[in-house]
Order: sequence, then structure tokens, then C-alpha cells
Amino acid sequence: MTQVPGEVRWLSDTEMAAWRSYIVSTLRLRQCLHRELVESHDVSLIDYEVLVCLSQAPDNRMRMTELATMLGSTKSRLSHQVGRMEVAGYVRRGKDPDDRRGVMAELTKAGEELLEGAAPTHVRGVRAHLIDLMSTEEQVTMGKVFNRVLTHLAEQED
Repeated sequence: MTQVPGEVRWLSDTEMAAWRSYIVSTLRLRQCLHRELVESHDVSLIDYEVLVCLSQAPDNRMRMTELATMLGSTKSRLSHQVGRMEVAGYVRRGKDPDDRRGVMAELTKAGEELLEGAAPTHVRGVRAHLIDLMSTEEQVTMGKVFNRVLTHLAEQED
């Protein structure tokens, strides 16, 4: 069957099952990981992700625009989030020394300590609710598939 321009390629039953299981399981996995972090460390999953990104950056700091991109967030949403984290003492913002127009987010000592305490809880959750449910081959396949998706989406943004 030839695809007519503008015609919708509806999902087959197999494709729909794959899509729906991905969407629902991803949502529920993020909710579960969030709940575990909040209950054990009073930190949200998205705040934890900010801490991780900053901890992996040179000197524990990065431009807000780069951080927003890494987190799949808007600059505005990230600014509000980092503002809350700044009030809590986990991050601080300052001017980019290389570009005075840019704003940097930096992990504080309190943020490092929170991350250090929360990381084992998060890793246990990721293992229990995802990684340990797959074989090594499935993990490799999943990595390849989602790297392909990320590359495609990055190309769409450019």
C-alpha cells in the first residue's frame, strides 16, 4: 500500500501495544522513583535530576540554558525550579564568568550532601523497577533504541 502524502499512518495493534506500555510504564516508573525519593529524602525526582546534572559538570556548575536542555525543560520552568532549590540551599546561581549575559547554576555543599544521601535510594529504585527486570541483551537494545530516539529528536531541534 502506497502512503498518500498527508495520510495518517495509524499504529498497528503491535505498535500501539508497544507505545502504550512505554507511555504508561515510564509515567509510573517516574512516579515511583519520585515517591521513593520524597519519602526517604524529601527531594523530588526532578530536583534530584538537577543535582545529578550539576554534580557531573565541571566544577559542579553549568549554564542554565545547557541544564534546561539536558533536563528537557524550558528555561522558565527551570528558573523557577532552581529558584526553589536555591532557597533550600542546594544550588546557587551566578553570572557566567566567560559570558556575563549567561547565568550559571552551581551545586552547593548542602546539594552535594543531599545527592550523596539520595543516590543509593534512587539507584536501588532504578535497579528494582527497571534494570533488574531486563537481561543484559535487553539493556543493550534499550540503550540503542533510545540513543536513536535522542539523536532523531536532537536533529529535529536543529
